[in-house]
Amino acid sequence: MIVALTLLAGATGAVTRFLLDSSVKHRWKTAFPWATVFINVTGSLLLGVLAGLVLFAGQPAVWQTVIGTGFCGGYTTFSTASFETVRLVQQKRPGLALVNALGSLVLSVAGCAAGVAAVWAM
Repeated sequence: MIVALTLLAGATGAVTRFLLDSSVKHRWKTAFPWATVFINVTGSLLLGVLAGLVLFAGQPAVWQTVIGTGFCGGYTTFSTASFETVRLVQQKRPGLALVNALGSLVLSVAGCAAGVAAVWAM
């Protein structure tokens, strides 16, 4: 049952990412990959909240599998962030590439930490 729920959550996360990515790209036509940054940061925040709930609030660890591995795994995308960084370098935009690579990493880790801290503070 956990495998089926994780599969369904992963598919839901992937579809959510696709819809959000398409919407942001349609509204903001820019060289910088704002949609991917937003998706990865919000996914990391959600994963942090989830980890906090499991670690500090006694929620079942199965949530970590289904929502964390499933939904967040389908929703977030390190490979797309990497590809977009390489694409910025190829387009001779090394400054944007550096901001994307470092900014995405720092903001995603901060988002996860903020999620854990928010649950810890409750």
